[in-house]
Amino acid sequence: MKESFHLLLIWLGVTSALTFALFGWDKLMAKLHRRRIPEAALLACALAGGSAGGILGMSVFHHKTQKPPFPTLVPLALLAHAALLAWSAASP
Repeated sequence: MKESFHLLLIWLGVTSALTFALFGWDKLMAKLHRRRIPEAALLACALAGGSAGGILGMSVFHHKTQKPPFPTLVPLALLAHAALLAWSAASP
């Protein structure tokens, strides 16, 4: 496979792991009534490639599942990232 596909796969994996950790950290800070991660930062990480980690974090930590625009934008970002990955794999 192409190098660009592998680099994209690494990027999506790393940003997803980071986003998952940020969702978990934000949920912990919410429970402890401590300083939180801004919603814009959580969304930015999910949109920048961490949508899989964002969806997993929303599910595992039960965090931001009802708070607009998370339930809409994060799954849409996952579809976009999957399409980008498929396009990268299929392109010559």
